Amino acid sequence: MLNEIKIVKPNEIEKRSMEIITQELNGRTWPEPQFSIVKRCIHTSADFDYADNLCFSENAAMLGVEALRRGAVIVTDTKMAWSGINKKKLAEYGGEAYCFMSDEDVAKEAQERGCTRAAICMERGAALGKEVIFAVGNAPTALIRLYELIQEGKVDPALIIGAPVGFVNVVEAKELIMTAGVPYIVPRGRKGGSNIAATICNAMLYYKG
Repeated sequence: MLNEIKIVKPNEIEKRSMEIITQELNGRTWPEPQFSIVKRCIHTSADFDYADNLCFSENAAMLGVEALRRGAVIVTDTKMAWSGINKKKLAEYGGEAYCFMSDEDVAKEAQERGCTRAAICMERGAALGKEVIFAVGNAPTALIRLYELIQEGKVDPALIIGAPVGFVNVVEAKELIMTAGVPYIVPRGRKGGSNIAATICNAMLYYKG
């Protein structure tokens, strides 16, 4: 069995993976940088469903790329998503990544108000006074609060990556954010996760077009 495994050099693994993904998409393509995002989501998850469930508002992927190149910051709802973002590359454009989930005052305020920490985190991101991309990979309540903040005129996101994963209010929160009137990238349905949210951010950061 070991003799059947073809050894691939480390620097060639990603390239070969992308070739396999492109081949197995059987000729399906998207305009760039959407195609790069689709392929990287499949690469991260080994799940070709992302070829069908990823939804982009008009020109959302390029708007995200342009925002990052202007120095937009990224606000996540989990430390896992925050950890997965290439912060060195982000810093090259003058941006930063924030996650407020573990801040003690966030936990205290959430308890006092009877809401989730993720909702408070979105409020903190809105209050930064910067151009913001929100990357949500876990909490549908983060998307619901973002929708409310948008309707209240308290935030105008450069882009919302709405990729919470799960069963409770996940589908509904994604559909809601798609009606908010701001650029979005959303994997429709139950799938997503912090790794997918970070992957979408990185795909835009790495895009060379």
